[in-house]
Amino acid sequence: MSGYMQRTIGLKLCLSSAQAERLSELQSAFSAACNKAVLLAAQGKISNRIELHHAAYYAIRESAPALGAQMACNAVRQVATAYKALLSNRPELRDKEWPLVRFTSKGSVHFDKRTYSMWGDCLSLFTLQGRIKVNFQVGSFQRQYLDVGIPKEAELVRKPKGWFFNLVLDLPCPAPMPHRKTLGVNVGENNLAATSAGSLHGGGKLRHERDCFLNLRRRLQSNGSKSAKQHLKKVSGREARHVRHVNHEVSKAIVAEAIKNGYTEITLEELTNIRERLRTGKRMRSRLHRWAWAQLQGFIAYKAQAAGIRVAFVSPAYTSLTCAVCGNTGVRSRHRFSCRTCGRLAHADRNAALNIASLGSVSTVPTGAVNRPDVATLTG
Repeated sequence: MSGYMQRTIGLKLCLSSAQAERLSELQSAFSAACNKAVLLAAQGKISNRIELHHAAYYAIRESAPALGAQMACNAVRQVATAYKALLSNRPELRDKEWPLVRFTSKGSVHFDKRTYSMWGDCLSLFTLQGRIKVNFQVGSFQRQYLDVGIPKEAELVRKPKGWFFNLVLDLPCPAPMPHRKTLGVNVGENNLAATSAGSLHGGGKLRHERDCFLNLRRRLQSNGSKSAKQHLKKVSGREARHVRHVNHEVSKAIVAEAIKNGYTEITLEELTNIRERLRTGKRMRSRLHRWAWAQLQGFIAYKAQAAGIRVAFVSPAYTSLTCAVCGNTGVRSRHRFSCRTCGRLAHADRNAALNIASLGSVSTVPTGAVNRPDVATLTG
């Protein structure tokens, strides 16, 4: 492991009312430029940034000359990224009419090195009326990254607590440990994660809480009254934030366990397209399709990378049905695994984690992609 890893930190901006107004105007103009590029992208089925730039750049400049050349380029980039993500999640749309991606007037604004600069705890930000200089607040946790990182691109976002500048940093990767000792991690629903070292992180409480969120949303949506819609808006995103918090706690505990026991590698399951392979009832499909396995694995991966621990991804095929001792096929019944050949009885998830660790220890490619779908945002 060498080179750089990327982290994102949230910097809270200290703004006057006039500065906040100028950023709001920039936010609205940037969203309008993105929506103009969306029309051309959907009409021409263009997701390539260079092609979309040729198609939309001059139209954006004519409609919003105050936005400037570089912000127009950033708007094109934002739209191209959005359509690439959409087509990646829904490849069937390539042969159909593309939907219009909507950018709200309160959406994020993309900044690059041409539209912002930084000196100490002060930022110089582009606006429609010229640059403004603003101070920002940073905690000790973000400070340790800011002091050693190389500032890259950023996103300006407005939240209920104020304006934040989410800055991406390039951080030097720590040197990997010399020897190889693998910790296997099995993820699931009943147990969020089980490790080959023996620890279990239960998921029953989180599953119950998610079912409560789902039932609440269904009741409010079926009600349809004005107060129900207001309540629905209030609870929107609360479930996702809670799941994200729990996944951060579990991933932190797993990496801490690896460090404590001297593991130099963490092996995870490659769960790409796992939802397409599920064969369950409607209720179970609804619950599993909302499960954030990739998010948990992404959190484990970037935390491990920061600690100098390698990450590998292996096929999960038959890891739950293979005996970790003799290698023969056994029987799994809920949490219980039994092997008819050697007579071994074990916790099914821990048995699977041991198999994942064995696959990781003999894999020819010791490292895996650690830039998973969910990027760590360190806001406090």
